Amino acid sequence: MSAEKQALLDEVKEKIDLEEGFIIASYDKLNANVVAGVREALVKAGGDMFIVKKRIFAKAASEKKVEYSLEELEGHVFLAMAKGNFPAVAKEVFKVAKDTKAVKILGGYFEDKKCQASEVEQISKLPSLDEMRAQIIGLLEAPMSQTLATIDALLSSVLHCMENKISKET
Repeated sequence: MSAEKQALLDEVKEKIDLEEGFIIASYDKLNANVVAGVREALVKAGGDMFIVKKRIFAKAASEKKVEYSLEELEGHVFLAMAKGNFPAVAKEVFKVAKDTKAVKILGGYFEDKKCQASEVEQISKLPSLDEMRAQIIGLLEAPMSQTLATIDALLSSVLHCMENKISKET
């Protein structure tokens, strides 16, 4: 292997972080503006994107103990790296795939497991971390609000009864 290819292989191996996960997708006829938009959206979601040669990726992945055959990697491929928030990055990749029709999700790697495209799609449909936090807070807050409203109603009804009694006596 030439020094240039070895350097490229080392760079891809460095970028493939199995702790965080990644999504691999094929693309066809994406112009530079679309690629820049995809990269920007992924960075906002907490990820990153880079275009990689299939053979280099397959070799780098196999050295990380994740096997991808060249048959699985059709067309030109790019990696969407999840840096802490895999579902958000997956949402962005599927949004791009839906909007451009030039991107096809091939699979990914999440929580120490190689995923098929359908599994990555299911993960993309999960609520984001902020949405889940809001749901939990709402779940905890609702019973407290109801309890407070009940106590308030009880106390107000006692006060109204006392006011009525006082007004009748006078």
